[in-house]
Amino acid sequence: MGRGGENYGKRENAGAASSKQETFPAWARDVKQCEEKYQVNRELGLPSAEVEKRRQIYGLNELLKHEPTSIFQLLLEQFNDTLVRILLAAAIISFVLAWYDGEGGGEKEITAFVEPLVIFLILIVNAIVGIWQESSAEKALEALKEIQSEHADVIRDGKKVSSLPAKELVPGDIVELRVGDKVPADMRVLSLISSTVRVEQGSLTGESEAVSKTVKVVPENSDIQGKKCMVFAGTTMVNGNCICLVTEIGMNTEIGKVHSQIHEASQSDTDTPLKKKLNEFGEVLTLIIGMICILVWLINVKYFLSWEYVDGWPTNFKFSFEKCTYYFEIAVALAVAAIPEGLPAVITTCLALGTRKMAQKNALVRKLPSVETLGCTTVICSDKTGTLTTNQMAVSKLVAIGSRSGTLRSFDVEGTTYDPFDGKILGWPVDGMDANLEMIAKISAVCNDAGVEQSGRHYVAIGMPTEAALKVLVEKMELPEKYASSSAPGDPRRCCQVWNKMVQRIATLEFDRDRKSMGVIINSSSGNKSLLVKGAVENLLERSSFIQLLDGSTVELDKYSKDLILQVLREMSTDALRCLGFAYKEELPEFATYNSDEDHPAHQLLLNPSNYSSIESNLIFVGLVGLRVGVASVFICIFCFLASV
Repeated sequence: MGRGGENYGKRENAGAASSKQETFPAWARDVKQCEEKYQVNRELGLPSAEVEKRRQIYGLNELLKHEPTSIFQLLLEQFNDTLVRILLAAAIISFVLAWYDGEGGGEKEITAFVEPLVIFLILIVNAIVGIWQESSAEKALEALKEIQSEHADVIRDGKKVSSLPAKELVPGDIVELRVGDKVPADMRVLSLISSTVRVEQGSLTGESEAVSKTVKVVPENSDIQGKKCMVFAGTTMVNGNCICLVTEIGMNTEIGKVHSQIHEASQSDTDTPLKKKLNEFGEVLTLIIGMICILVWLINVKYFLSWEYVDGWPTNFKFSFEKCTYYFEIAVALAVAAIPEGLPAVITTCLALGTRKMAQKNALVRKLPSVETLGCTTVICSDKTGTLTTNQMAVSKLVAIGSRSGTLRSFDVEGTTYDPFDGKILGWPVDGMDANLEMIAKISAVCNDAGVEQSGRHYVAIGMPTEAALKVLVEKMELPEKYASSSAPGDPRRCCQVWNKMVQRIATLEFDRDRKSMGVIINSSSGNKSLLVKGAVENLLERSSFIQLLDGSTVELDKYSKDLILQVLREMSTDALRCLGFAYKEELPEFATYNSDEDHPAHQLLLNPSNYSSIESNLIFVGLVGLRVGVASVFICIFCFLASV
């Protein structure tokens, strides 16, 4: 763990000291044991004096800033190549000989310097491209810092401190997490405020779906995915809210360990296949050229070294330094001519073009030869398909009920991002939305805890990607004419805002994996209570007794209609679509007078999730959608590999 100061060495030493401390397996201990270990009360939090003491021990909650590679070191690394060193040696020798021969001046002096200067120019350009590429990659390696949370709601001295800078957290702090919050540190879940809590931790584990969290202990030898009572720094809350206890901060967190591994990998000096081949080529070329040059020079020895034989022994040696230098120049010229001066430039250009193409796919390439390494890759092993996704979702198909029982309507939806203006719905009714489509839009907008916001030039999801995709669908469906005048044109969230203003959510039946659905009880402007539900299509059909037709009328859900919907579901699943169904219920006698009052008898039903299935019964099924998961570029999936080479 680093101390957060400006002195890098002190930060590194503090990190080593903290990492040596014995790790407390909070996930394998109950809540009371965790509070005793960190000497904290969840109601009061840590006192300010204790916070300062622990900050002196553990430092700030932030990732270490490693010293960047100096420009001089990067420059030297560009010449760590056999072929480049051969060219450099040839250029130096050519330059020295040109200088020696050019003392007489004239045209010979100018032309003699052309060849060494060209070689030097090639090497300089090659070094500049390499340094630029590595400098850009070094900056990209700092992107992990953006994953960390900036603020947190903490309980200290018995008071709630809102928006405390996350870097000021210490082990033992009590933190409250809500939907949309980015987890600021590794923490043990102490209690669930909502009935369920789900966290999106795909950035850490590669899981494509949000993970449900609990307060129950798990085995001490559990892996990250198995630590259901822990939340990890850099992950995102997508459902519910809870109270947590900070257990690890900074470089001791799981994301901190990833940061350390990436930095260590970036320091490794493993040669790529291309570099190995070039080094082998350079060594062979050096040997062959050296032998030929020596042979050529020896063949011409008689022209600058002569002698006479007397009594069988050579005597009267005559040596001409001028001729010796002349034939040495011939040998060097032969060597320079045999060296492919343009090869490094051609290789650098090709790799730079490959790097540019990979950058368009959001891939990080630290060193140019990594491009060729990726080209040599024939098999990429992944533990699950979720690892190869961008964790972005978009509705690609909408299926609604037809004008009579046993008929369905299908609409293809364009667009693959969270941009509401990205694409449209094909085959949309020219006369606007009918009652059935209105209900689908209403459920998608109201039975939804996510949101979509614009970040720069892009739109990002706030909350679960699945729910954010439904919000985008609502915007593409637009509004019925009777509601169009009540919204501001051009607002990317106007449709969802209109649907939510029309009703009041008074209760939420949160998602669980048993019934595989989420419901909300709403109070319309007329005072009538109704239930809106979305979830797994098969489960909703099992709990549905009716279907809503195009004109808004309802008829009994017969076997033929049910089988037809299931057949469409299978076809959509075959096309790798994740499907969600929509249903509603208008008669809620037990909630007729309920208005979020905790003393109301109906409120007791909401406190027990086992009652949710009975509440979500006798539903009216209205339609379903198919969502497509955004597939990541393969380049992104091997980010760490590229960073290491």
